[in-house]
Amino acid sequence: MLTTPDRMIRIAVDLINTRTHDPEQLTSPAVLEQFLLDHGEPVADVDDQDLDQVKAIREQIRPVFHAGPAEAAGVLNELLTKYAVRPYLSNHDGSPWHLHAAEPEASWAEWLAAGAALGLASFAAGHGFEAIKTCAASDCERVFVNAAERRPRRFCTPTCSSRTRVASYRARRSSST
Repeated sequence: MLTTPDRMIRIAVDLINTRTHDPEQLTSPAVLEQFLLDHGEPVADVDDQDLDQVKAIREQIRPVFHAGPAEAAGVLNELLTKYAVRPYLSNHDGSPWHLHAAEPEASWAEWLAAGAALGLASFAAGHGFEAIKTCAASDCERVFVNAAERRPRRFCTPTCSSRTRVASYRARRSSST
């Protein structure tokens, strides 16, 4: 279970985005296994219990993207208290040196909770909670982080931005006729 802050931020965002207005994406242990492999895990052996636990952790992390700074910090601190250990370096299984923030025998859900909380907390400390966002498109629930301080973002993707702009333009045109 490899951990770097940037990687854990990406996993946290992608994990939250597995359940939005779109249908649930984590539909089986095989899909969760592929999610972990796609995010750099060399091996991911998961079962139905892991799937249920990861979905529960996802919902514990979700409020960080919707809450004000104090509440988001509280959620992250609670996750860190419950799941994280003092970070340590490891190079197990022939992997390069990397950071661990969960117990060596942690479940996938515990590892995701600890790593996501540490990654998001580090990101918030460096960029502020205002850089941890939910898409501004009315029909989108996707979340994202924005490290570009001089280029604030309101939308998760250019697609959502364009779709919102076009809808606004069309609404203005129809109301003026």
